[in-house]
Amino acid sequence: MATVQIFSEYPGFSFRKKLFVTRWLREVLSTRDARIGEISIVFMTDDSLLDMNRHYLAHDYYTDIITFDYTADFGGKISGDLFISLDRVRDNATQNQVSEEGEIFRVIAHGVLHLLGYQDKTENQKKEMRALEDFFIAKKNHLQGRI
Repeated sequence: MATVQIFSEYPGFSFRKKLFVTRWLREVLSTRDARIGEISIVFMTDDSLLDMNRHYLAHDYYTDIITFDYTADFGGKISGDLFISLDRVRDNATQNQVSEEGEIFRVIAHGVLHLLGYQDKTENQKKEMRALEDFFIAKKNHLQGRI
């Protein structure tokens, strides 16, 4: 059974759009011939995600998301953990002059694209990822307009 779980380890923060996120990801993944297995989204502080980045990836810098891909373990269904720094999301939203919620959805899209196998190491890969994030967001906006 396809599941999306959302957790918050960020003090005082709760993201209550689980059903919408599930519908959105199902719709967007269907355009990529993919299905949801199990996806967990965890909101954290900068410091908590920095600790994970150091421990698991040996990276000593802040990031907005770390994605762990378990798709191969779920028979090819898109599965993994998305750990998101709410502090980075808020800073990015301010810098890019977008809403916090809009930036949350963009970061979720970014993580799911990694679960689909996309990378963002080179400039061309980053451009492709950004274009696909925009596609995911357009699908979200279209879905929101229908409900």
